[in-house]
Amino acid sequence: MSNLTVGRIPERLTFGRALSFGVATSPVSALDTAMLLYLPPHLAGELGLSLAAVGLAWAVVRVTDVIVDPLLAVAMDATRSRLGRYRLWMLLGSPILMVSIGVLCFSKPGITVGFVIGWLLALYLGRSILHLAHPAWAATLARSYDERSRLFGLIAAVGVVSTVAILSIPVIDGARGGNAAHSLALMGWFVILVTPLTVGWTVWTTGERLSPQVAASGEKVRIGDYLSLLAKPDLVRLYLCIGGLTIGPGAMTATYIFFMRDHNGLSEAQASILLVVFIAAGIVGAPTMAWLATKIGKPRTLMAGAFGFSIGLCTLLYLPRGSLIAVLPTIFWCGLATSAFDLMVRSMLADVADQVRLEQGRERLSLVFALNTLVTKLAAGVAVAIIYPILQMIGYQPAAGAHNTPSAIRGLGLLFVSGPIVFVSLGAACLIGWKMTAQRHAAIRAELDLRDAGLAATIPLGDG
Repeated sequence: MSNLTVGRIPERLTFGRALSFGVATSPVSALDTAMLLYLPPHLAGELGLSLAAVGLAWAVVRVTDVIVDPLLAVAMDATRSRLGRYRLWMLLGSPILMVSIGVLCFSKPGITVGFVIGWLLALYLGRSILHLAHPAWAATLARSYDERSRLFGLIAAVGVVSTVAILSIPVIDGARGGNAAHSLALMGWFVILVTPLTVGWTVWTTGERLSPQVAASGEKVRIGDYLSLLAKPDLVRLYLCIGGLTIGPGAMTATYIFFMRDHNGLSEAQASILLVVFIAAGIVGAPTMAWLATKIGKPRTLMAGAFGFSIGLCTLLYLPRGSLIAVLPTIFWCGLATSAFDLMVRSMLADVADQVRLEQGRERLSLVFALNTLVTKLAAGVAVAIIYPILQMIGYQPAAGAHNTPSAIRGLGLLFVSGPIVFVSLGAACLIGWKMTAQRHAAIRAELDLRDAGLAATIPLGDG
């Protein structure tokens, strides 16, 4: 065995063990939906903050993440404990996320922008820890090109199930007479309850596979050491890619309720039903895209998803107003296509991280995924920070039942469609000419395994 282990872990994960590991993605998957879809409109509509103030809050938090995420990566790479690295950090991040989501979801009218910024910072600190540790941990468990596609595909499918579950809450609550604020509070409870259950189960049932360089723990970790990663063209391309793939759907998500309610004439309950369909399409899409990646490669699979998403989104402007049935096929198609985005990028990042370790002789998984997390959060914040002020400039009124002029409604529709298409297309274009094939990655893994086998033979296996 070429790597040392901490905890119970076989050389290859069975489906059951992979599923036990994958459930830890549930809190972040559910949280992202509640945060981007329901919290910004809730703050602007129910709690009385202006659209510009909400955009400012998200922008401030994203800028702060520029500092926080690399520091977390440094701390993770320097961590040595009996639990390993990632298991310890998963346990640390969970209570931070639980407390902050509770405060934000249960807030009352009268809160200030400073209050929102402070608790958003805490919330995204907890999210950063979980969102960084889990995929980095996954990359150490699945080491081959295709096995990573399968594991990350399973994780994506688990995330879809969690998202569908939390999106069902406003649908059910709305049918029982609950309003948007009550539904958001229930979604907060969902995240609070599911976090300790899923993270705790994963930490209990899954061990860590540590490279000998990590086990030796003889080097000092410095932020300056990681600047060399930004000189890696493949990593820069992937970060630019995920930036575009995040800004596009992020702009769509931030205006989704407004678009479906005021442009397409659907109720918020109907919009929630469509959103469940959009996310549920990923249950089919994630394993399909993972399978397709083993046939045509990861970059081509992602490009196909981006093209399909853009074509489907264009049709939403021309569907009959007030018709739920007419929108269903398009929403399902778009959800199927977007399931390729995060799945392919994470798997490709893990492949490039192997190349980095081969070239530098050091494990850099934490920082590779930290920079990815940083880019996604900045991009999501940019989407809200750009779109909401534009909506305010064109005269759009976000409160339910507010009067909006025809020009404001037209502007809303154009923003909803054009922004996502432009940014998703730019993101996919970053992968033109991608050279990390399955054969090239297999050669990299073979060299790493030979190097690790020689180093592991000189290191006694202890408790941590």
